[in-house]
Amino acid sequence: MTHFKKVVIITGATSGIGEAIVQAFAATKASLVLVGRDRERGQRAFETVEKLGCPVELVLGDVADSAFADQVIKSTVARFGKVGVLVNSAGIIGRGSAVDTTDDDWRQTFDANVNSVFYFSRAAVKSMRRTGGGSIVNIASNVGLVGCSGLAAYYAAKGAVVLLTRAMALDHAKEQISINAVCPDAVNMPMLVSAHSEPVSVDEVLQRHVDSIPQGSVASPKEIARLTVFLASEEARHITGVAVPIDGGFTAG
Repeated sequence: MTHFKKVVIITGATSGIGEAIVQAFAATKASLVLVGRDRERGQRAFETVEKLGCPVELVLGDVADSAFADQVIKSTVARFGKVGVLVNSAGIIGRGSAVDTTDDDWRQTFDANVNSVFYFSRAAVKSMRRTGGGSIVNIASNVGLVGCSGLAAYYAAKGAVVLLTRAMALDHAKEQISINAVCPDAVNMPMLVSAHSEPVSVDEVLQRHVDSIPQGSVASPKEIARLTVFLASEEARHITGVAVPIDGGFTAG
């Protein structure tokens, strides 16, 4: 495993992919700032990291609030001296075609998946450029790279994250700030079955995805986390502006 001691901020850190990313960075002995909304889950994540001997902070708030994003960056610098890595993992999924998507659905989907990435990335870049650079990894989706049906707002939001990643990578390449996106297909976690109009089991949804993936299996949160840690490491210094599918070959078809 890649080993480095960095200051890492992770949004959406208390569940799913974000929680796995926290554990993967903790294994590198990074200093961690966990950003989430749920106090109980956040406290569990905090205690887990603390037991591993890593310096850790838990910050609760609305990631779609630009003032909150600015404050998280400011408080991180105050405690740890700099921001080395930002991982934007917070997000929600909204289901439905465009005509089935309400104004509130659209706004909430973009707030959680796009605005949060923009606000935190903007604040992080301002800090990183003063301290010699850093890395940003955005957790997007392979549906930001290909067209599918039934999730208009979510697909549009993840597409926006992919293009924001590329635009910011070009804007800040000369400042030694690498910015990349990880684009999973279905991942075996609770969000996979959220927001369905009718109750559905995890096994049912997993099988639908397995049937569409050339490798015949879905990724685990740990696999997404390992790729994220790599993209934030020195070994990936010359990688920026890419959106990496981790989808068992789905986008290759």
